[in-house]
Amino acid sequence: MNGKAYAFAVVALHGIVLAQPHTGKEIFQAACVGCHGPDGKGMPQTTIGFAPPSTFPDFTDCGSTTREPNADWKAIIHQGGPVRAFSEIMPSFTEALKPDEIEKVVQYLRTFCRESSWPRGELNFPRALITDKAFPEDETVITTTIHANGFSNDIVYERRFGIRNQVEAAVPVRFERQGTGTWLGGVGDITLGYKRVLSSSLQTGSIFSISGEVTLPTGNRARGLGAGVTIFETFATYGQLLPKDSFLQFQGGVEMPTHLDDAARAVFWRTAVGKRFTQGGGFGRLWSPMVELLADRELVTGEKIDWDVIPQIQITLSKRQHIRFNFGVRFPVNQAGTRPTQAMFYLLWDRFDGGLREGWK
Repeated sequence: MNGKAYAFAVVALHGIVLAQPHTGKEIFQAACVGCHGPDGKGMPQTTIGFAPPSTFPDFTDCGSTTREPNADWKAIIHQGGPVRAFSEIMPSFTEALKPDEIEKVVQYLRTFCRESSWPRGELNFPRALITDKAFPEDETVITTTIHANGFSNDIVYERRFGIRNQVEAAVPVRFERQGTGTWLGGVGDITLGYKRVLSSSLQTGSIFSISGEVTLPTGNRARGLGAGVTIFETFATYGQLLPKDSFLQFQGGVEMPTHLDDAARAVFWRTAVGKRFTQGGGFGRLWSPMVELLADRELVTGEKIDWDVIPQIQITLSKRQHIRFNFGVRFPVNQAGTRPTQAMFYLLWDRFDGGLREGWK
């Protein structure tokens, strides 16, 4: 922290002692308003007397603040900006404020967002390898699947717009080793999708969305890179916060090809259950072990349900927690002779929280 910032922090903390504030608003006015402003939009440099970061957070901007869970705000208040790779100008208040006082400040900061329909970041559960999330995101995810004869990369780009909407595009790239020893690869069938959050409640810890997707026959079917038919898919996703920072996510839907001679209708349902663990007293790296149970069935007489289970663990790589890695193994529960075991992993980038090179130190 530079000298001017430190001096200001000392004055602010001294104000807490003298005024003995009790409510979140009083604590904010005593220790935070000098930088963040009475309206939560940030004070100009001419007022604070030292060079601020590129911009102070605007707590009235619901599109930004609702994405962030209370845990992130508490970490920054406790440990200062560097705990999430933000500016050192934000000092640590861990010795000035008790945990219950920090809780009061966070609850007061939430009052600056006047629109209650934005889904809260607490309902943005860790992403599983297969099961989709109900929360709308600005993410780029590259998922790699490795099996005996090759591997595939699925590149997913998601973009949030408005309060409850998301569009996405998924591009698969496949590589397989042929019986002759040569490799065959290329782009598969591209998928375009739309997601809409129908309901979300922090009080009940639940979020529910519906989605629609269309998979276009862009891959070469003769080379095993596509289905050769347009497929429409609709599904619902549900997320539930459970006790002790555990969570459950569910996805269920139906696939409807335009030509049944080329592909059959199918139904699927997927469930992911996990728990989050945080290092460093709740302020450090996040570990999220999960297990998924997957079921798929083609709507053809005599077809059986394919069951799979995927134990996995997601780890945050960056201090800002916007770069994450997940690794798991997909085991077929039945019909293992025709469906091989697969190793899977992804690299996730939450673009809203910063660039690829930001947020590491």
